[in-house]
Formats: sequence, C-alpha cells, structure tokens
Amino acid sequence: MENFLIPHLGRVCLADLDTHRLRAAFTQIAKTTNHHGQPQSPSCLQHLRTTLRAALNLAIREGVIVDNPARHVEIPSYRKPHAKVWTDARVEEWRRTGARPAVAVWTATHLAAFLDTVVSDRLFALWWLIALRGLRRGEACGLRWCEVDLDHAVLFVVRNRTTAGYQVIEGDPKTAAGMRAVALDRHTVRVLREHRHRQLDHQARRLAAGKPWHDSGYVFVRPDGTPIHPGYVTKRFAKLVRTADVPPIRLHDLRHGAASLAHEAGADLKTLQELLGHSRILVTADTYTSVLPPVQRKCAEATAKLVLDAARHTRQKIKNKGRRNRPTTPQKTGAPRPTRPAASQVPQVSTARDEPGARTVTTPGRPHRDPHHPQRTDRKGRRSSKTAGQRPADLAHPKGLEPLIRATGRSHRVGR
Repeated sequence: MENFLIPHLGRVCLADLDTHRLRAAFTQIAKTTNHHGQPQSPSCLQHLRTTLRAALNLAIREGVIVDNPARHVEIPSYRKPHAKVWTDARVEEWRRTGARPAVAVWTATHLAAFLDTVVSDRLFALWWLIALRGLRRGEACGLRWCEVDLDHAVLFVVRNRTTAGYQVIEGDPKTAAGMRAVALDRHTVRVLREHRHRQLDHQARRLAAGKPWHDSGYVFVRPDGTPIHPGYVTKRFAKLVRTADVPPIRLHDLRHGAASLAHEAGADLKTLQELLGHSRILVTADTYTSVLPPVQRKCAEATAKLVLDAARHTRQKIKNKGRRNRPTTPQKTGAPRPTRPAASQVPQVSTARDEPGARTVTTPGRPHRDPHHPQRTDRKGRRSSKTAGQRPADLAHPKGLEPLIRATGRSHRVGR
C-alpha cells in the first residue's frame, strides 16, 4: 500500500478515480523493480489489485462511490508454481548449471541430512516443527509455551507473527482454519522438551552473569528472551541450507515437504488439510501435496500388476475354451499294427484236379457291408448268402467243393 498504491494514486480523489487512471497506474507499477532488481511479478500486481478492490468496495458500502473501477482492470495472468521434488536428476542438473525450481521439496533423505547437520543449532526445534508438523513461519514464531501441552502431546496454534517490511505484526492465524490443534509424536515431544531445558539453562546462565532476560513466554526467542523476528528465521534457514550442502529450498518449502512426507506415510487429504490449517482441501491437494518418487513407483507397480493379471486371465480363458472345442481322438498305445484283409475277403482259388481239362475258378471274396443298403433276406427272414455275380447252380454246388462232391457221388453209386 505505502510503496505502490499511495505514491501512484494517493493524490487522486475518489470521484475522479476511473478505470483509465487505474490502468495507467498499474502500467507504471509494472515497470518498477523489486528488492532483487527484477520487474514486479504478476503475483505482486494481483495482490495490489485485490487490496485496491477491497478498499473501493468499502467505499461503495459507505456510499462514497457507486461503482468499483478496479473490477475492469486486467492484470497479467499468474499461475502458481507447482512444487517439484528434488530427484537425483534434478540435483545433478542443479550442481552442473545452478538452475533450481521456484518451489522445491526435499525427499526424506535430504531432510534427514539437513536435520543431522543443524542438530546443535539453537533453533533446531523450530526447523523440526516446520518440517514435520507443517507450521507456518509466523505460527512457529508466535508459539508460546502456554499453548504447548507436552504431557498430552499437542500444541495449539492461536496466533500468527508476521512482518510488513521490517515491522512485526502479531494477530490471528492466516485463515479461520489456521486456528487449530496439532498432534505431536513422541520424537517431537522429546525435541521440544530438550529445547525447553536448553532455554532454561541459558536463562539461568544469563541471570547468573548479571545480564538481562526478558521472560516473554515464547517458545523461540532471541538470546535475551525477546520474541524472535520472522525475517531472521528466513535468513538463518538459508544460511544453514548452504552449510548442509543440500539442494536449496525456501523456508516455506519445508511446509510443502511436511505435507508430501505425511502423504507418503499414508495420511489422507482431509487429515493433511487439518494438519496444515487450510480452509479448502483443494489448496492441500493442488499446491502443497507433491507426489514423491516412492509413491509414484508404488502406483506404477500396482497399475502394471492390474493390467498383467487381467491379460493373464484372458489368455487362460481363451486357452481353456479352445481345449473344450477341440475334437477328441482315441489315444494310441504302442506301435500301430498292419491291417490284413479278413479271411472272408481273400479271394479263394480252386482247381479241379480229378477232371481232365478242368479250369481254375476264382471265388470273389465277400464285399464290405454297406449300412445304407442292407442285403435282402430270404423268405424265412434269414439273410441270403447269394452275392453279386453268383448263379442259382452255384448255390447248390458251392465252388471249391467239387472234388468232395464227386467222390461222395461215386461212393453212393458203388453202394447201390
């Protein structure tokens, strides 16, 4: 407000404030640079427009103006950067080129390496609370011992200690949902107990040395007991990150990492929303929860297993169906035997040896029976033995028995 809106619009009367003047003012603000020497970001312009609209809406309710000209001011679109996990490939790229994501998240290995490096720092408990319980910087700086119940492993967030420039402003949490109770695990309880003991020992040493001590009641204080400045916390964290030789992140990114690690540990989105104090679960899902590589691999393995199991079941089903539709064939045992024609099918050869000039007669074998054309039977119902090509005389005197018939005839004649 003091750096942008008042210098550009402070001398304009509300009655003369229109959309044209506002557009010109925002164009001039966009040409200025921030404290890093870079042009003003779309996020900064969006915040300025939101603040101006809120002030002009108040003027409408008071009856000073009838329309809000800030509604028609267009600001370049702003897309919130999504947190990216520091994978091995990104770490290697950062070490080679220095490029880093705008919002980054440590893995559990990176966080463990950082905490192991800063374990002797007097603000170790603050880094632990932000990294594992997801407190905001202002919530951690505004935390008092009367709001910490170590016996029941819970702390209560009831205030936010933030800055406007370098001036410290203490008030309610950022949102109504930010006023919450945060459960503590036994490791966090032990860290806070050790921090309390060190603080009391430091207080006793200062008083013994005759130095002043301000009993402010805050959990994180300066060496003289006064509340810690939030800006100092940010600068101290950046220095410790460089000392620990881990990929760079912002202090607020520790809060992103707390949500991601809790999600990897199995916490659902509703639990994460209450842990972080978000008013909407969409903020938790879209902005603060990054999917870490182990969770991605677990999801990929489960998806592949589902597809492969379905394919295996389909192949087995097709195989079983084809086996049922296959024609059955008798099983062969041993070596196949050569087939020989039946004795009734072998042509019979007979020769009349007793009579001179007799000829050789070949009797054809019995033909195969045709099931579609049964043989005729005689009058008594018996099947006729007459075959194709036989004469009635052949039935009375069968072929091949002529010598026996002739010998029998002679014996009968001799007996007579």
